[in-house]
Amino acid sequence: MEGLVVGDCCEWALKMPPACVDLLFFDPPYNLTKDFNGRRFSRTSVDDYTRWLSETLSQFRPVLKETATIYLCGDWLSSQSIFVAASEHFIIRNRITWEREKGRGAKSNWKNASEDIWFCTVSNDYTFNVDAVKLRRRVLAPYTDDDGTPKDWNRTKSGSFRDTHPSNIWTDITVPFWSMPENTDHPTQKSEKLLAKLMLASTNRGDFVLDPFMGSGTTPVVAKKLQRRFLGIEIDEDYCLLAAKRLEFAQRDGRIQGLADGVFWERNTLSVQREKKPNHDANGLLF
Repeated sequence: MEGLVVGDCCEWALKMPPACVDLLFFDPPYNLTKDFNGRRFSRTSVDDYTRWLSETLSQFRPVLKETATIYLCGDWLSSQSIFVAASEHFIIRNRITWEREKGRGAKSNWKNASEDIWFCTVSNDYTFNVDAVKLRRRVLAPYTDDDGTPKDWNRTKSGSFRDTHPSNIWTDITVPFWSMPENTDHPTQKSEKLLAKLMLASTNRGDFVLDPFMGSGTTPVVAKKLQRRFLGIEIDEDYCLLAAKRLEFAQRDGRIQGLADGVFWERNTLSVQREKKPNHDANGLLF
């Protein structure tokens, strides 16, 4: 079972074979009142949202391999429910906080400029390809050896950079905006770069990725570009058609904004990427 399907994700979970999923990307409606193309999700109590989340996650536990990884998305309010619900089914390993720099902010509260992604696994046997998700940072105060050789950094024509191991604080994600080719009208669209980080870290080429709340189709698009198998489930037919259209574009353009030369670049540092032609190395990385 691969591709895009329309319908209720819990009903589709019952139709899937057991232990077939390597990566579950779980991005449900947050505990907010939000309109999704006419479908309204209303904010409820923390206890009720936690209960709904746990019951929904339980529907997908049978389709996960023992080596599977789960990433669960939320904001500051829904994250407390995620911790409780995820603890009932999985091993929680970390919480990624990424900067969501978009919107003008609120006048009576601090601007909400971050979201969380909880990193969980089914067991202690799981995939984590740390070398596939290194971040290329600008070196502002470079150190050199006595002979002037760069110490743990590299000189390039466009500046000095160091490749660093990934942390759980991400400040390099750009939320899709109007001038980016990946941008859509979906109200909670995730960026391709964000999905690429998770997918490269926690899967290998040919692995199977499941997104039960697919939305505009970012997960299937990135899976296709990185040569992973996928199933995207979406209850709204219009969004599913939008995802299908994006998949057609992915056939012609395999680039992922911010990913080049086998590493992820800091935001606004890869000016040469748009001149590069998409290609893949032996591990499925774009360069």
